[in-house]
Amino acid sequence: MAVKVILHVLNEEPIVADLDELPDTKDNCVVARKPRRRDGKSLSMLAEGVETVIYPWTRITFIEVLDTVHASSGSTAENIVGFFREDSRES
Repeated sequence: MAVKVILHVLNEEPIVADLDELPDTKDNCVVARKPRRRDGKSLSMLAEGVETVIYPWTRITFIEVLDTVHASSGSTAENIVGFFREDSRES
């Protein structure tokens, strides 16, 4: 399952992309699929129809992970915040 991330590349605008898996410490590069700008538009620096980009670690400042996947279940983590009121009065 793909992991949606924001890649912060040196001297460029951040790029939203999908990674097959989070990079390992032994990796020399990051393979990004479906690269696009934050607003969803295509990147002007890439040729039309490019689906995969390989960035060396030396060009990446940091990576923001937008969704995470539990390895055991394969499901996406959900944070549910609910508001409720407990009625202290007994009927």
